[in-house]
Amino acid sequence: MVNCCGLVSEKNKPVPLKSISVELQVRDHVASVSSCLQYVNEEERPLEAVFVFPLPADAAVCHFSARIGEQEIVAEVQDRQSARDQYDDAVSSGQQAFLLEESEESSDVFKLSVGCLSPGQKASITIVYIIELSVQADDALRFCLPAVLNPRYTPAVSAAGVPEVSSASVIPYTLSLSVEVRSSDRISKLESSCPLDPLEFLDAQHTHAKVNLSPGHRFDKDVELFLYYENSHHPSAVVEAGASVAESGSLMGDPALMISLYPEFPADVMSSLASRGEFIFVVDRSGSMDCKMHHGNDAQMRIESARDTLLLLLKSLPMGCYFNIYGFGSHFESFFPQSVVYSEDTMEEALKRVKSMSADMGGTEILQPLKHIYSQPCYPDHPRQLFMFTDGEVWNTKEVLDLVKSHVYSHRCFSFGIGEGASTALITGMAREGSGHAQFITGTDRMQPKVMQSLRFALQPAVDNISVDWTVPEGVMVDMLSPSINTLFQGQRALIYAQIKGQSSGQTEGSVTLKYRLKDQPVTNQLEFTLKPAEDTGLTIHWLAARSVIRSLELEERAGGADAENIRRRIVELSVQAGVSSAHTAFIGVNKDSKQTVKGPLLQRRVPVARTFCVCVCVCVCVLGMAPRMMKRCASPCYIESNSMGIECDSVSYEAEAEPQKDPLLQLISLQKAAGCWELNASLAAVFGKTEDQVTNQKAAQVDGSVWATVLALIWLYAFKSDQQVEWQFVAMKAASWIRSQKPNGLSQCVCDGNALLGCQVTEDMLGI
Repeated sequence: MVNCCGLVSEKNKPVPLKSISVELQVRDHVASVSSCLQYVNEEERPLEAVFVFPLPADAAVCHFSARIGEQEIVAEVQDRQSARDQYDDAVSSGQQAFLLEESEESSDVFKLSVGCLSPGQKASITIVYIIELSVQADDALRFCLPAVLNPRYTPAVSAAGVPEVSSASVIPYTLSLSVEVRSSDRISKLESSCPLDPLEFLDAQHTHAKVNLSPGHRFDKDVELFLYYENSHHPSAVVEAGASVAESGSLMGDPALMISLYPEFPADVMSSLASRGEFIFVVDRSGSMDCKMHHGNDAQMRIESARDTLLLLLKSLPMGCYFNIYGFGSHFESFFPQSVVYSEDTMEEALKRVKSMSADMGGTEILQPLKHIYSQPCYPDHPRQLFMFTDGEVWNTKEVLDLVKSHVYSHRCFSFGIGEGASTALITGMAREGSGHAQFITGTDRMQPKVMQSLRFALQPAVDNISVDWTVPEGVMVDMLSPSINTLFQGQRALIYAQIKGQSSGQTEGSVTLKYRLKDQPVTNQLEFTLKPAEDTGLTIHWLAARSVIRSLELEERAGGADAENIRRRIVELSVQAGVSSAHTAFIGVNKDSKQTVKGPLLQRRVPVARTFCVCVCVCVCVLGMAPRMMKRCASPCYIESNSMGIECDSVSYEAEAEPQKDPLLQLISLQKAAGCWELNASLAAVFGKTEDQVTNQKAAQVDGSVWATVLALIWLYAFKSDQQVEWQFVAMKAASWIRSQKPNGLSQCVCDGNALLGCQVTEDMLGI
């Protein structure tokens, strides 16, 4: 049975989605997104429909309205239960009403209830949200318009009393997307995973541009945009005036400040990466990991890409550290009972088990393996770092995040969302609460470079004693609204929101100073700013600041304690005051001006996540209002049960496929020893396109075979794989360190002979030996 998400009618047929119109306005690194969805009830009876759609986890939903005919209903934020009661009263009396609320389990899923659509009636629904654009490994700013809402794995939970949807339909619709970018920095380019019209610059300085999505996009995958500025690491400060109608002294009434800092660590400190640590790799082995990374013909299965990534990680770890690997699904297992010292023997044992890893462990239950890991004692002087890989979503996201946050002082968490539809609330939340870094691998992205960037973060020296100091004129006070900064990474943005209270007698300048210690060295980053509010920002910064405060309060509330009810009241007050969604509020709109009520039996259809097939053909599903969704594509038919949600796979025979060609880079890396060297043998020679005799005969007599082999491997990497250096950087660093430790004679001649053999011109300095 396939779950059909969207507005659903009497016969489980979707209410046709006629068009989706999205307007995206980017100001530096903040985006305002306005989505307008046009629906028509083509049934012969009045309809109440419920649909669910995904939004980025950190989005601040600040506007919701509906237009029916000439009547526009602008919703307001109220306490969730009060809004529900008002909605139920309106619908039961035949009035048209709309309710928008955040999922109680996860902050990246919203539910919209549409009450009393008359036969033939059109509904135009507009949702506006604000979001910070995330920084990518190549310094691009990423925006994602979600088109995929994956099933939430729910062990032993049933959707009793909720009608199932038995079929899915491809619905004709159009999608239009317009993008406008304004920046204080020069715009270099804008790229997308989907076809775009040419980028049009609207000023000579290239700081204002617009672009549209090319016609014909089916919205069967996420729309990703990557925005590049010429100076993406430029720190900035923006002051926004408060709302004139808001009370002075309140968050919305006072000016709000947003600071963007990009810490740059000293080069001499960054050149020495940590050699200590405990690295735990936690890999999703649920059935959906047997789906392809993307829809291209050359796409790897997700579990295959995970295996290749684990090979890279295992080869890149420093000698003397500790490590372990967990696989999880509806249950979990670990390679070793507890983390082991990284050595040649333990690395080889782990690699053998990695090769046999399959997507055969059922559903996606993350909480239990995390509890087990956190229960294990840590090794002194070896900080524990978790690398979490998953393509799924869970029903208990908030419980997982609370667990991660409760162990943040002993465990750092790096998270990776694989494929479209991975929960942004789960992936970004685990990294945020675990003081780590989040990455999303979608479309044709390779997993390896993104993971290796996070490994570099994990190996960089720890930053401690972080403090933020403000210098402002007399009469002015700065109240920091963001949570305390407890982690910093080289070149990664640190955002600070603050409320400016009071007034200056004349001065309009202030400054913020970020101080921290890095390998016992004090470091200071300072940014000056003007207290004069910027123009044309509306209330964008206020909404984001309010969202930040609300999220912090929600975490504090879930931690428990005697003050929980007071915290809940503060959340509701701020949410209503700012007009921003929260876990305890909802947007409610009632058409009180309608001259006639809707009569007759009212159909109600709630759409649960039931049983999702994952087959070789593509099934388009209208996901809960935002757009039809492409169900996961797998090599074998799988489904998720609505009662236990455990993934099962039918036994299906397939013709044997030809063994894929081994990537030469991965082949070379797989031959490296844990200490960093290579052995001189036929397998290594084959990577170079040579025979073992050809390689051996060029070796100088006084040069050790392993030194010769390791020099050749380094030359080959720098000469032929320089574009993938981020993937093999640690492998090369280990190799160079090993060569230096051998103190070989005739090293310069060895490099010359290696260049001659491989037809290259690589210098000793380039190799780092």
